[in-house]
Amino acid sequence: MDPAPSKQDHAAPGGKTRIVGLGASAGGLEALEQFLANVPAGSGHAYVVIQHLDPNHKAMLAELLQRVTAMPVCEAAEGMAVAPDRVFVIAPNCELTVVAGALHLAQPVEPRGMRLPIDVLFASLARELGDQAVGVLLSGMGSDGTLGLQAIRAQGGLTVVQLPDSAQFDSMPKSAIAAGCADIVALPSAMPERILAVMTDRGPPAPPWAAGEPEGGPSIGAIVALLREHSRHDLSLYKTSTLKRRIARRMGVHGLATQADYEDLLRANPQELDLLFKELLIGVTRFFRDPPVWEALQRTVLAELLARQAKPVRLRAWVVGCSTGEEAYTLAMLFLEALETAPAPAGVTLQIFASDLSADAIAVARRGHYPPQIAADLTPERLARFFAADSEGYRIDQRLREMVLFAQHDVILDPPFTRLDILSCRNLIIYFTAQLQHRLVPLFHYCLRPDGVLLLGTSETVGRWQALFKLLDSKSRIYRRADGSGRAVAIDFPTQRLASRSNRQEAPLPQIPVHRANFQSLADQLLLQEFAPPAVLVNAGGDIIYISGRTGRYLEPAAGKANWNLHVMLRPEIRTQVVAAMRQTLHDQKPVELSGLRLEGEAPGALSVSVRSIREPTEFEGVVMIVFRDAPSAPAGAPRRRRKSGPVDPALTDEFLRLKDEIQALRQEMSASQEELQATNEELQSTNEELQSANEELTTSKEESQSMNEELQTINTELQSKLDELALAQSDMQNLLNSTDIATLFLDNDLHVRRFTEKITRIIHLRDTDIGRPLSDLASTLIYPQMSADARETLRSLAFCEKQIATTDKHWFSVRIMPYRTLANVIQGAVITFVDITAAKELESQLRKDELRRD
Repeated sequence: MDPAPSKQDHAAPGGKTRIVGLGASAGGLEALEQFLANVPAGSGHAYVVIQHLDPNHKAMLAELLQRVTAMPVCEAAEGMAVAPDRVFVIAPNCELTVVAGALHLAQPVEPRGMRLPIDVLFASLARELGDQAVGVLLSGMGSDGTLGLQAIRAQGGLTVVQLPDSAQFDSMPKSAIAAGCADIVALPSAMPERILAVMTDRGPPAPPWAAGEPEGGPSIGAIVALLREHSRHDLSLYKTSTLKRRIARRMGVHGLATQADYEDLLRANPQELDLLFKELLIGVTRFFRDPPVWEALQRTVLAELLARQAKPVRLRAWVVGCSTGEEAYTLAMLFLEALETAPAPAGVTLQIFASDLSADAIAVARRGHYPPQIAADLTPERLARFFAADSEGYRIDQRLREMVLFAQHDVILDPPFTRLDILSCRNLIIYFTAQLQHRLVPLFHYCLRPDGVLLLGTSETVGRWQALFKLLDSKSRIYRRADGSGRAVAIDFPTQRLASRSNRQEAPLPQIPVHRANFQSLADQLLLQEFAPPAVLVNAGGDIIYISGRTGRYLEPAAGKANWNLHVMLRPEIRTQVVAAMRQTLHDQKPVELSGLRLEGEAPGALSVSVRSIREPTEFEGVVMIVFRDAPSAPAGAPRRRRKSGPVDPALTDEFLRLKDEIQALRQEMSASQEELQATNEELQSTNEELQSANEELTTSKEESQSMNEELQTINTELQSKLDELALAQSDMQNLLNSTDIATLFLDNDLHVRRFTEKITRIIHLRDTDIGRPLSDLASTLIYPQMSADARETLRSLAFCEKQIATTDKHWFSVRIMPYRTLANVIQGAVITFVDITAAKELESQLRKDELRRD
């Protein structure tokens, strides 16, 4: 048998006790008992148990768990130090966190149904212990614990989830597994051994290359190739030591000793490839990480950048490897603060592009919601200004959210963002090989505008590319782009690498024979391009379906979202006339000719438009053709013939007035339609808001009901356990009373039968159905008509009564009547015992007879 590990073997770096957080909800008591019952003696870990409890009910969890483990189990108290080989249980109506090796209790601020105490504990363990934290999620309803396990995994800690099939309620385990944050999925009874195997040296021996040996270890190229094939991302240029360390950890989770075994597991289990890929992505970040760096950035960069702006402009920044978005939002906060003090013109804004390889991290960043623990990284002023508190933590203010654009992006393979004023790539390139670092720094130089700023991590530099950047702050690693280095720099664009890789992988296309076009089709095409007027084909709704010739003079893209509709693309000077003509030709099925139209900056009458509805061929039925024709211009130098003034044709005047009235009517109709649509839109928005509000209320009610159901399930389990204990105690008492061979009768305050022993049935004729009957109604062999009166007197005076009573069948009993006292010293009836003294009476009678004979 292996010796028990010492506590020092299981201490986290820095002397901290390793803590295992156990989270459970409905149906979790059984799983907790199975887990703790299998924890080996002297494990050296501390165990903190979180279960959803009724805030108004005294918890019995610590008492129940103490039955299954030899470790001391106690309810957590404020400031209690965490000690190894002990179990700490959360108290009702509070949240439990671990800070500086001690337990801290806080009153929850969120409504009952919105409380997530397991997430709160797990997040604090991630912050306190980092990669030494262990989170265990057991049976329960809802999704509490998923976000907490994600926080532990982001720090490199170990996450363990109960096998859903073994859970009484599988919602919580399934939520964690679906989120991809479960390192180990196992039965509760097998979890302690699995945890110790990973967190200590009791597991299988690590492969020699896992210790970081520079030479002699097997190649990990096969695993990297599997990852590249599965995720489309190439990690071969990451530092080998990082890859080896993370792969060794996953091998420890699965209890594998050789790389070949782990490679076989990867080939057979694609989900493990996803877990390994997420394991390799380092996601350590927080708001204002390294505060002096951000202070220097605000003081030396942002203030100067705003001061040199002479007109409204949109500045651009790129945060590479943004993880869950804290760094991008930090930059946005600093910019808004600098904007208030710097002499910048109105209208200067900042667009921040934040990218990361992890889709899960980008999803968290886009949501912009963070746990309550971020309050430790932010000043109260920033927390109040840039965040909105809610039941689960803090939500980023909308102003900051609109400044940041998040995208999943691979800096190695994907095209970069350009024309940047600020580029932040902190604590990322330290995980890359020197070859990749040498390739990325010139790319960063290309992405920046002149005088753009590069921000690196405190342990990162630009390496051999000192000529490309000027160091502004050596301690904070802030660089400014330097131009005119005197030599051209070859930039290795990611798009070129991707294209070359694709070309190598793709098979060449077969040669397709090209048939030479005939002379007639080429000539027709040339004549159409040279002499045919510009034209468009539109459907009845105005959507453009075909364009012929150069129509740029008459159509222009509208601002905003791309819209290929004639109503918005026509030049404003001719829009009304052409749209009215299109409606007319659709109604009358006759061509309409518009002449004398004028474009802005051109002479009157320089444009004519033909609008015609097409009926044949049938494929074009309902399509309108609009042809634009320019009026021929007079030859250069030719004198213009002056138009003779004369009387105006009344027919033309009437036509002009008619068209004017028609246009005015169309405008009024469109205005009325617009107002109706606006009113309808407002009503729909109002209805949508009401439905959304009702939905939120229903969701809140559902969550509160679910929380109460979980608490009731927990209470029911605890009460059931207590009932089992009480049933056992009752059985013990019944056996004890029967073994004394003393007839006993228990009465309540009304002298009704409450309980009796089997022996008394020989004296008083009792059956199980007689429970609840008055004492005076019972038939007995006792010659004791005053028994009921004596019992009432005992209840009144609380003094016991003892008499010797004979029976009709020549037996004698010592009848003792005593008050029934509870543990709380409350009188709740009477107890009558009957001791058989027949033998003593017979002996006494015999002795009296002997004395009479002697006399």
